Amino acid sequence: MSATLSAKAPPRSAASGRHRAVLIAMCACVLVAQSLVAAINLAIPQLSASDLRPSPSQLLWIVDTYVIVFAGLLIPAGALGDRLGRKGVLLAGLSLFTGGAALCALATTVPLLLAGRGVSGAGAALMMPATMSLLLQVTAPERRAAAIAGWSSALAVGGILGNTGGALIIEYLPWQGLFWAYVPLGAALLLWAARVAPRAPRGTANLDAPGSALLILGLFALLYGIIEAPGHGWGSTPVLGAFGLAALLLALFTWHGLRAAQPVLDPRVFRLPAVRAGALGIAAAFFGMFALFYVNAQFLQYVKGFSALQAGIGVLPAAVGMMLVTQRSIGWARRLGTRPTVVTGLLLLAAGLTAMSTADSGTPYPLYAAYMLITATGCGMTMPSLSHSVITALPQTKAGVGSGLNAAARELGAALGIAVIGTALSIRFSDRLPAALGDNSDSAAQALAAASRLGDGVRREVVSAYTDAVGVGYRIAAVVLVVLATVVAAWLRPPATEAGGGARP
Repeated sequence: MSATLSAKAPPRSAASGRHRAVLIAMCACVLVAQSLVAAINLAIPQLSASDLRPSPSQLLWIVDTYVIVFAGLLIPAGALGDRLGRKGVLLAGLSLFTGGAALCALATTVPLLLAGRGVSGAGAALMMPATMSLLLQVTAPERRAAAIAGWSSALAVGGILGNTGGALIIEYLPWQGLFWAYVPLGAALLLWAARVAPRAPRGTANLDAPGSALLILGLFALLYGIIEAPGHGWGSTPVLGAFGLAALLLALFTWHGLRAAQPVLDPRVFRLPAVRAGALGIAAAFFGMFALFYVNAQFLQYVKGFSALQAGIGVLPAAVGMMLVTQRSIGWARRLGTRPTVVTGLLLLAAGLTAMSTADSGTPYPLYAAYMLITATGCGMTMPSLSHSVITALPQTKAGVGSGLNAAARELGAALGIAVIGTALSIRFSDRLPAALGDNSDSAAQALAAASRLGDGVRREVVSAYTDAVGVGYRIAAVVLVVLATVVAAWLRPPATEAGGGARP
């Protein structure tokens, strides 16, 4: 008997070690891809003063091209992994991501930089669904919830560490250094994934080129309208035209999905309450967190007087809190139920943003960090349970599509959060600026620079106007989160075993 047990022990140990290696590698890929969404924001001042001489609109596209391509390709990329093999798609994504970063670092013109950002975004889109699908492949069913929690933790922390790592690089290197840093990271991940990622059986997902094109173009039009609205105005012809085109293309995508034999994303999956609630809840959580990311670094520098490096480090409490909470939230969901855990998380996120709306130049940093910790706790409570709901509601053969839907909801939520708080911030800030500034009010940085030349009194007025605008933006985001939490609560029904007090033996 003991000999038999001894013979069986090594395979179990080896399987556990392989699972751990895959988990770490997949989480590392997710963290690096997500960090680039946030890191670029800290390079904007250097890019503005560089030989590229980008216009304000070009700066916006430099920041957002990665996110637009990332979001638009996520669901088709999930189907591509199901059809052609998830490991191969992951390795292709890492290659594109690394090559795009190198192209950005070598760029001498804005179009070349935009091309590099787009290539990296396409690589990230290929990576994200494949990482979750491969992780679930080597994870026993009873451990999948914990694996998804770890994956979600890496995703959430990636955005925060992008701010911190980007700040450290930009403090000491030119803007090209930010992209050069991702080249060895991407190359190392490529070699690591090639070694540890398992081969996955190919599924029957249809690539559905017409459906993929309609989805990508529709999302591009939607994001174009959201991104350009602060500059052109919500009622302007380009923005309304973009929203109208998005509505038309997405309606055609839905019509095509209902008629096609194997659509890239069957609209009927949204009949499942778990999928519907999960996608909306994920978008809501990232709406709130990226509203925070967009404003936080600027607030700490303009209002609190932090350097770029200090502002990047200043967000670390949120990273630590999110890592701790995401690992425990699945256990909370098992004990309390998925719906109470998720809704409480979204409401905590709204409460954190409301608390942050009260911060000003006199707020002690420990108190400000506590406000950030509340928002991070809320996000950490929601993400694992929502991701688990979407993935487990779909058949295993559609795991890539489910992963892509999860990731697309995140990126779209992030884009909308930035657009909403950015628009509110711009409108309120412009209305509150002192008349002494004249035409020097195109941006907060320009207004503060002009105010410094006009004296301390004018500068205090500008800082007060910016603080007030940030508060209004945070409160608007909090109201939106409360509304979305209400809808998620209505859609997210507990399983019958939960409703009946637990599964019976």
